[in-house]
Amino acid sequence: MKYKINFILGIVFLTNVIIAKAQTKLYQLLSPDTKIALNISAGATLTYSVNYNKKQVLLPSKLSVSLGDGKILGVNNKVEKILKRSVEQDIKPQYGMAANYKDVYNEIAIKFKGNYEVIFRVFNNGVAYRFKTALPGRIKVNEEQINYQLTADAEAWIQTTNSFQFSYEEQFFKKKISSLIGKPIASLPFVTESNGIKVAITESDLLDYPGYYLTYAGNNTLKGISPKFILKDTTGGQDNFNKLSLLDADYIAETEGTRDFPWRLMILEQNDKDLLYNNLVYLLASESKIEDTSWIKPGKVSWDWWNANNLTGVDFKSGFNTATYKYFIDFAAENKLEYIMMDEGWSDQFDLLKVNDGSVVTSGTTALSGTLDMPYLFNYAKQKGVGIILWCVWHTLDRQMIEALDQFQKWGVKGVKVDFMNRDDQTVVRFYERLAKEAAKRKMIIDFHAAYKPTGLERTYPNILNFEAVQGLEWNKFSDVDILTQATILPFTRMLAGPMDYTPGGLYNSNLLDYRKSFFRPMTLGTRCNQLAMFTMYYAPFEMLADAPTAYQKEPEILAYLAAMPNTWDETIPLEGKIGDHAVIARRKGSTWHIAGLNNWTGKNVKIKFDFLDAGDYQATIFSDGINANRIGSDYKKTTQKIDKASSLELQMANGGGFAIKLEKIK
Repeated sequence: MKYKINFILGIVFLTNVIIAKAQTKLYQLLSPDTKIALNISAGATLTYSVNYNKKQVLLPSKLSVSLGDGKILGVNNKVEKILKRSVEQDIKPQYGMAANYKDVYNEIAIKFKGNYEVIFRVFNNGVAYRFKTALPGRIKVNEEQINYQLTADAEAWIQTTNSFQFSYEEQFFKKKISSLIGKPIASLPFVTESNGIKVAITESDLLDYPGYYLTYAGNNTLKGISPKFILKDTTGGQDNFNKLSLLDADYIAETEGTRDFPWRLMILEQNDKDLLYNNLVYLLASESKIEDTSWIKPGKVSWDWWNANNLTGVDFKSGFNTATYKYFIDFAAENKLEYIMMDEGWSDQFDLLKVNDGSVVTSGTTALSGTLDMPYLFNYAKQKGVGIILWCVWHTLDRQMIEALDQFQKWGVKGVKVDFMNRDDQTVVRFYERLAKEAAKRKMIIDFHAAYKPTGLERTYPNILNFEAVQGLEWNKFSDVDILTQATILPFTRMLAGPMDYTPGGLYNSNLLDYRKSFFRPMTLGTRCNQLAMFTMYYAPFEMLADAPTAYQKEPEILAYLAAMPNTWDETIPLEGKIGDHAVIARRKGSTWHIAGLNNWTGKNVKIKFDFLDAGDYQATIFSDGINANRIGSDYKKTTQKIDKASSLELQMANGGGFAIKLEKIK
């Protein structure tokens, strides 16, 4: 690891100026490239402001933490000492969007009288701060004051909710920040603009603490708001899969008095395109707490639920039965897919020790159609080198965690897909970490669905491979909403937080006029190439192939492309993009590049320059929208040609279209 840290005590450099005036102390911290200036004022209140290229992006904004004993951290501040350091290091993630992340920042830690400090970091593309306390015993946190005073009532890409209990699958809409007066509130990441600079607000290292949302406080100011600690809840919601609050406390957290609070992060970029690749949430998260990570295996998954276990051309009745999952296992093995999923319906949803014998009925799921011989299936999967992932209702797994995971381990389960949390209060955040620890003890991976946005937990517990927190392809089963328009918003918004389980790969492709929702034979909005592009565009270390094995087997070109597709990367380069319009990205695995373009409902041409390539020739395999793709979504063409770094390529994306390119080095 390349590692360089410079520690400087006290008052250092010209970038750290202290002025004694009415007991207020002022500090300035610059980014390593000096483009970002962070200004801190510590006196009666604690505020910070931010400039980018000498343009004000954030006006002085207050920060504090109010405790249950009446103490407020961040008011009447008396600085005891400061510690400033510069860090330049290479972080090699267990898996990621690149083999190496550059972690370069300047930091100032300001220690105040009262046994707390605030740490600020300035990167070349963002600013973050966190509180750190050294208080005795346990404490209650009534409120954390988080404010962002922008330079104007700017437009933002906003995902809203009227409640702290929701699935994090709402759409992003472009609205003024002032639209957040009262309710609804906005979830994170929150992308807006201030003085011409792109600003994305989110958080990292969320442990034993609730997440937060944004509301409008007037005067161009966004204010953070967190769910209260839940004292009493009850089962409810969809099929009783949720836990609904009956009684909230008057505080947001009860926690250890000596701790690090979550990082509050502002990502700053000059262009939309640059939002396509950002790893600050990961870099700010705590390092791995799992010592041996050699068993953790990202991969692709043959999924059952989206296609409703519908197999064609087979000599058995498909559904929840041994023959169906044996077919899924064979399909995965033949195409070198690492996993299959046994989703909702394999068990009694409220007793994970009871395999479904046909007596369990849930709305909208496939009939059992026989019996499930779990020991046989796990033994067969092991022989074929395929892992099986089991779906669980979160509160059932929470209640039965030890005994259920022990049973899963005996069977040979490789991981769990945990669903329907629909919350990010402190209790649920604790559940994530508790499950990550227990699953790691048994060498199991995790995929969280109906989950809150990622906050870097996949670094701390790398057995957590993916998070949903997105209006993904499943919505085509039960909704008429236009999810394709979101496809060109998500790479710039939701993807800033971390891995995203969108579950692409549907082959029944349609335009807006032909589309209809169907639970048992779902369609996708947009073209075939739009679906293919998502496998490169959306970062997913645990990647579902949504359609049925027999659907892919009828499309051998598509199957061969997807089966060989990586889902972790050695390098990522954003090429072009505009939020809500289109996005083009390049990702490398070894010497092979994958390039993808996603489009909205307006057709357009894009020109790709390959100057990022190494010297030498590449064989390009190009999947692009067919001439009739605007009418027939499944129409595509596959072409091949030689490419080198001096080449350029112009492609036309259909309405709701896209493209996918594979570049293989010619030796």
